[in-house]
This record gives sequence, structure tokens and C-alpha cells, in this order.
Amino acid sequence: MTRPLEGLLVVSVEQAVAAPLCSARLADAGARVIKIERPEGDFARGYDHVVHGESAYFVWLNRGKESIALDFKQPQDARLLSNMIASADILIQNLAPGAMARAGFGSAELRKRHPRLITCDISGYGEDGPQRAMKAYDLLIQCETGLASITGAPQAPGRVGVSVADIGCGMNAHAAILEALYHRDRVGTGQGIAVSLFDSLAEWLAVPLLHQDYGGKAPERVGLAHPGIAPYGAFVAADGRRIVIAVQNEREWGRLCAGVLERPILAIDPKYATNSLRVANRPELDAVIAAIFAQHLAPTLVARLKQADVAFAAVNSLADLTGHPHLRRITVGSPTGPVGLPAPPVVTTLTDGDYGQVPALDADGSALRAEFGAHA
Repeated sequence: MTRPLEGLLVVSVEQAVAAPLCSARLADAGARVIKIERPEGDFARGYDHVVHGESAYFVWLNRGKESIALDFKQPQDARLLSNMIASADILIQNLAPGAMARAGFGSAELRKRHPRLITCDISGYGEDGPQRAMKAYDLLIQCETGLASITGAPQAPGRVGVSVADIGCGMNAHAAILEALYHRDRVGTGQGIAVSLFDSLAEWLAVPLLHQDYGGKAPERVGLAHPGIAPYGAFVAADGRRIVIAVQNEREWGRLCAGVLERPILAIDPKYATNSLRVANRPELDAVIAAIFAQHLAPTLVARLKQADVAFAAVNSLADLTGHPHLRRITVGSPTGPVGLPAPPVVTTLTDGDYGQVPALDADGSALRAEFGAHA
């Protein structure tokens, strides 16, 4: 089966998470991805060793790529990288701002030499601005954008438990590259793309920022609850299991009161008649619901929630996720053995389940030097 991006060559001077996620998506779609690593390797290889000696981050984000270790401060490796780029459709890089340009590989100059080339520069704060040179790891961006201030329990800010700034940035880069490919097919020329972790996360924070700018107050930290909708949060059943319920409109509120709480009068109580009133009186309302939930076992509550067609979810652990009936998995090879990963979220009629190997450092170095080293 022909995959959508077969025949395209991607050269990715990448490390950590954002750029590798972007290029992994391109590799899944059939593009040939050459991963350029430092001589000591992408530092994400050393984040941990939990996957039979391999890094969890690395095996997740680097399947289907070829690896070559280059020090392009050295003339021979610089020529090799230049030859690769001359043949490439897409160049991705997420080194420190200005590092590629200082090495002679600035995006604008490369596009002058290769008009069909699409370049994608990934950075922490963007290509210019007062903080462009600041180091920008995921947790730092979560803090700098204010995400941490609205995350966690009321007592203290918290980190989102996955690398959301990196992931969001990589997703934006992937989408922009696909748009650039479509544009190139129509007009014949590539373009420059710049995407940053800060901008990616700031855009996701649009709703709380609008509350700050137009309402004069950011949403408060409410732990496992929604700051602007009630009831929308976790309640504990008599057997200790936590269940999150989510009411989105007045019809659902009525069904929750009558069919789950068995207190239909609550639906018309003046303190709880609208969502705004329920949010304003959240502590009292949550106490009422919590007292009712505490009288019933989780299976009883789940049956009532299903019967009333009220949205709910279990508060699962990662141990629960690993055996979840809806978790789709793929298996990819790695230098130390097969790895089971969550399947990519997008399923298409061309999805064939064929995912490439996670490469060892410089696994393809000799072959790539032979292929590109003799180019003019």
C-alpha cells in the first residue's frame, strides 16, 4: 500500500521531543526521515532506561527513522549535511536559536539555494523577541505561560503530567509542514515555517486568558474539577472508587438529579438552576453530591449514570490504562527488542500498521555517508 508521503525526504536536525514528534508523524505517513544526531546522540536517549535499556521518550518518538551522527562544525560532516539538504524536501531543526545559521545552515539562505525546500525551525520562544535566547524546556514553558498557575490543587501550582508544550509544538509543526507541502504542489516553491513552544502553549490557553483579560480574573485551581462548569468533577463512591461526572446543560442536570442522585427537587432549586449559579455555589453543591455518592457502591452509580445518560469516567491509573479495553497498541522494533506503544491517534483508510524500527545511534551512518558523501 502506498502511503501519502512516500518519496519525500525529510532531514531533521533534532533532539528531545517537539521536532522528533513532528518527524515521527511524517515517517509514519511514509516519508524517509534522516535523523541528524550529535556524535554523543540525541540527549533524549539518556532521559531514562526503562524500556529494556532504552529511553521511553526516545522509543516513542523515533520509529521509522534513519540515524546518522554528525558534527557539522567539521568540514566533512558539514558537506555531508549540505548534500542531504540539497536532496531534501523538508528540513526540520530544533537546535538553540541561531545555531544552524552560525554553522552555515540558516533557513532563509538554504531556501534561496533550494527554492522547493520547506524549512521548519522549532524553538522555545520564537526566532526573535526579548526571550528568544532563553532555554525552554517543557516545564519552564508551562510555568512561563501561566499554565502551571491554573493546574493542580488549590494549594499550589502543578505541572501537567506530560510534555504538553513540546507535544503541542510538534503537532503544530507537523500540520504546518503538511500545509506547506500542499502549497508547494500548487505553486512550486517551498516556504519557511517557525513554531515555538511558548506560542503553542499560549494559544491553548486562550480561554483562561480571555477570562483574565475580559473578566478580570483567571480561573482558579480546582484540582480534579472544571473551573467554569458544575457539577463537573470527581466524587467518591462507598467502595472508595472515584468517578468523574460532567454536566454540560440543564437537561443533563435534570437527569442527574432525578436518575442518579434521586433528588429531582435539586434540579429546580434556585441555588442550582443554571450553570452560573451552580459554579457560584459549588462547595455546597459538591457536598450534597458527595454525600449521596458515598452511600452507594461504584457499580450502582455507574449503572444509574448510564441509564440517565449522564457523562462520566473512572479516575484511572496508568496501570488501569495499560489494560484498558479501548487502548490500541502498535509494536515497533528497537535496538534492544520490541516495544509496545500506544497507537497513533489518527486512523485512515491507508493506515497499514507498518511502523519502522527505532534506530541505534548512527545505525545508518555508513550507508548515508556512502549515499550522500560523493555529491557535489
